[in-house]
Amino acid sequence: MARQKHWDQVHGKREPNEVSWYQPHLGLSLEWIEQAGLSRSAGILDVGAGTSTLASDLLEQGYNDVTTLDCSAAAIDVARSQLGSRSNQVQWLHGDITQLKLPALRFDLWHDRAVFHFLTEPSDRETYRASLARALRPGGSLILATFALQGPERCSGLPVVRYDAAALQREFGPDFRLLATETETHRTPSGNRQEFLYCRFRRNP
Repeated sequence: MARQKHWDQVHGKREPNEVSWYQPHLGLSLEWIEQAGLSRSAGILDVGAGTSTLASDLLEQGYNDVTTLDCSAAAIDVARSQLGSRSNQVQWLHGDITQLKLPALRFDLWHDRAVFHFLTEPSDRETYRASLARALRPGGSLILATFALQGPERCSGLPVVRYDAAALQREFGPDFRLLATETETHRTPSGNRQEFLYCRFRRNP
């Protein structure tokens, strides 16, 4: 509940283009989703979607089974409003990824930009991995973005864990094969620079 309250306050006080992680479009994520070679009916889950435009862009590209998950009801309300009449084409899940029980083997691709690095407790990372193992189909793709080793130590008033590719591979273990990695310098709306690490994994069949 504390996590949900925190993010409700963040999204309640700022416009979508004022939060530090704002990007008009998640270009690298969209590129990697396309490279995953999914059918347009594949199940895609965006964890910690917030008010991002990813769901809208995926609909524009013809994907028709898009689910967003966020612990902030305020963020979900804004995201639904942004999509307007198309909001009924998206499945909306409200809850904490470390507590929510997702349907088994429901998704072909799991996308997470900037949730995992907020999980500073090993127990939270363990439950996250358990949710991933339950919900992602064998052979499915995991696209994960965290702060890189050169990134900030805190974000939105909370501590984070910074990673390199080897550390993320250790977190997710031998069931996931690292296919690609890229560092992206994100410029916040206030002009600060943040180093993100993107990794694309494939779950073993």
